[in-house]
Amino acid sequence: MSGIIKNYFNDISVEMGATYEKQITHDDVQAFANISGDHNPIHLDDEFAKDSIFGERVAHGMLTASHISAALVNFAGPGWLYVNQSLYFRAPVRIGDTVTTQVKVEKCLMLKHLVELSTESRVADKIVLTGTATIKSPD
Repeated sequence: MSGIIKNYFNDISVEMGATYEKQITHDDVQAFANISGDHNPIHLDDEFAKDSIFGERVAHGMLTASHISAALVNFAGPGWLYVNQSLYFRAPVRIGDTVTTQVKVEKCLMLKHLVELSTESRVADKIVLTGTATIKSPD
């Protein structure tokens, strides 16, 4: 596990955070469809998607949301448990977009070693996803 951050509850404080950035590719969307079973043609079929409200294929919302998990592990490290997530999908993510996801500590709950974070994903300056996450410390 060389180079991996390992934080415990007492290492965390309000305002701390992390970022994860990734470009969404056709292969990502296809792999997510295969893993999730969500084969909605809005994500997979150019011909179908061109007549949609988006005018082209878009990534699965939950694919974008999965970047929160990556940001959380970059922030807290291994062993933390993801216990809650709220999501608000605000705009589509298109194939080729680079998504930047940020998590920021809003509250530390000492009694149960829970950390509440705000979550936000952007494509350039446009917010595409917001929400909150709660994680539990391994200690």
